[in-house]
Amino acid sequence: MQPDRNFTMKILITGNMGYVGPSVVKQMRESYPGAVLVGLDIGLFANCTTNIDLLPECRLDQQLFADVRHIPAACLDGVDVIVHLAAISNDPIGNLFEEVTYEVNYRASVELARRAKASGVKSFIYASSCSMYGASAGEARKETDALDPLTAYARSKVLTEEALRPLASDRFHVTSLRFSTACGMSDRLRLDLVLNDFVACAVTSGRITILSDGTPWRPLIDVRDMARAIDWAISRHSLCDVAFLAVNIGSQERNYQVRGLAEAVAKIIPGVEVEINPNAPEDKRSYCVDFSLFKSLAPAYQPVNSLEDSIVGLKDGLCQLGFNNADFRSSHFMRLIHLKHLMSKNYLTRELSWDKGR
Repeated sequence: MQPDRNFTMKILITGNMGYVGPSVVKQMRESYPGAVLVGLDIGLFANCTTNIDLLPECRLDQQLFADVRHIPAACLDGVDVIVHLAAISNDPIGNLFEEVTYEVNYRASVELARRAKASGVKSFIYASSCSMYGASAGEARKETDALDPLTAYARSKVLTEEALRPLASDRFHVTSLRFSTACGMSDRLRLDLVLNDFVACAVTSGRITILSDGTPWRPLIDVRDMARAIDWAISRHSLCDVAFLAVNIGSQERNYQVRGLAEAVAKIIPGVEVEINPNAPEDKRSYCVDFSLFKSLAPAYQPVNSLEDSIVGLKDGLCQLGFNNADFRSSHFMRLIHLKHLMSKNYLTRELSWDKGR
């Protein structure tokens, strides 16, 4: 049974002004033309758009500006589905702002789910991460395997998922999407992601420098396929009637060693050299992931963008930008650099909240 795509429902998308959000908003508008789409974001990266003709938020019915730690009650009025993307989004930020990471990613997320359930929201879709598997040698990790989070970011995802499970009921479905590492072009591009970093290196300097020995494993997924998985999660209650579901999101074919990713970029972009540091400190974050559950539950929503598609999309997008900054790791395309810039201007507090006095 497929859901009625013309059914009028209200979908609240938190963190919609980040890296993944624009693709999600576009997918939701295409899949649910009759839906009321509302974005909610603190706006930290609102001005980090990349070579776009249309502001992504123009596809929404309403854009709200709020911190997920302090969401006004009225924001939940009439909401049927919450797509919860808002988070402190990577390990470097999590390492520097560990307590804030737990406050935003864990405590605020669980409180939002509790309030959502009390307000009559029917479905809560949580953007989790395969990073919770941490260091896992041997067979690809399944949803039932032990978790080994190694960073504040990964631990926050585990804690949230554990707290969401008992909240789920036949009237409040919770879907925890354990996403592979994101990649691909976006209307709000990040370059602090492994594949995106490699393509930026290739475009700007013709040399990819791997900051590890290249052996760690990572599963990858294009942001467009992340959006399609969220589309499935919205409809899955009619296809998989389980109150709480945690599922790995990605595909078997897109488990890669880091050096293999660099070599794939060099194969597609001519003249690129790959430099591996065999003496680099060990990166313990290494995991292959099993995606058979997702494939069995959502055969029509499997990833369709290949590694080559993601690389070419990034290359073309950066070239259209005229991007030639070989020092991009010190640019606003790195989320931590952008936050530090806002703090240096006294726009942002150490708690990553806006300084209203400015």
